[in-house]
Amino acid sequence: MQRRKLIKNLGVGAVAAGALAACSEQSCEEGGAADKGRASKGKTFKWKMVTTWPKNFPGLGTGAQYLADLIPQMTGNRVQVKLYAARELVPAFEVFGAVSAGTAEMGHGAAYYWKGKHPATQFFTCVPFGFNATEMSGWLQFGGGMQLWEELYDKFNLIPNEAGNTGAQMAGWFNKPINTVDDLRGLKMRIPGLGGEVIKRLGGAPVNLPGGEIFTSLQSGAIDATEWVGPYNDLAFGLHQAAKYYYTTPWHEPGPTLEAIINKDAFAELPADLQVAVRAACRVANSQMLAEYTARNNAAMNSLVNEHKVNMLPLPTVVTDELRRVSDEVVAEIAQHDELSQRIYKSYEAFREQTVTYSRISEQAYLNVRNPA
Repeated sequence: MQRRKLIKNLGVGAVAAGALAACSEQSCEEGGAADKGRASKGKTFKWKMVTTWPKNFPGLGTGAQYLADLIPQMTGNRVQVKLYAARELVPAFEVFGAVSAGTAEMGHGAAYYWKGKHPATQFFTCVPFGFNATEMSGWLQFGGGMQLWEELYDKFNLIPNEAGNTGAQMAGWFNKPINTVDDLRGLKMRIPGLGGEVIKRLGGAPVNLPGGEIFTSLQSGAIDATEWVGPYNDLAFGLHQAAKYYYTTPWHEPGPTLEAIINKDAFAELPADLQVAVRAACRVANSQMLAEYTARNNAAMNSLVNEHKVNMLPLPTVVTDELRRVSDEVVAEIAQHDELSQRIYKSYEAFREQTVTYSRISEQAYLNVRNPA
């Protein structure tokens, strides 16, 4: 009995020794092909993150930096991230291509900037008259949106993550009053994504500019109007010095999601625990940014009104009604691009129908009783 036990133990030891030898041949530090989770245990990964934002720009640029700093903290410094602002490594609108090609392992921006790659990318930033920030997270995390987003980006060798949200954005800054829809005709306006297509349908000329070029373009007259974000960012850019009219009614970006895109090959090199930590860091950054904008927009609004004497105006109802009508047409047309676009559209619309129904008796009802007219 003892002899058989000894032989059995020796056999186990021999198998273990053989495994160790094989591991040594394949480099145990890398972990071998058998267990990718153990593959890079202890290895340090040095990533580059490129962004579409100006260096240290409040909220957006600092939000990207927050994520770059958070990832090392959440991974025990095993994933280190060096951030490059717009034009430090690549121009703002080349972030998608740079991460797709592996020039950088990670990028921070907004999906609607990549509509030239595929028109359905725009669903994953925002849809005019669509989801607010919390509804967008609900669709992505529990309504099938994230799976569709990952499917869309898969052919570009990318993994998307929600990594920030500004909350509802202002309609923008204009150098002439907007009283009717006719006032939008011929208007050169910096407005990206689906909102830009709506302005085009109504006779305007949408212009896609990175944030760092907005002020000078508005001041010089290269554009007649611009949307940017809201009081916090608009004050930081000094847009009140370049335009007379500040229209507040959110319509084009009711809850825009910012994205952290990760090169699939770089992500696959991470062991499982680091993969989970990196994606969790993106979720934390998403929540953190929304909280910051919720807090800081109030003070910035007060500064614009009381210190800089900005007249904040709602868009006329006759204008928003037409914007809504055309928006519905524009969004529905995206679904005709291909089969995946159609599935994304159907998923988005089904979830929106549910949230509209519920919000009427919950959030909207509460705001109506809290803030009576």
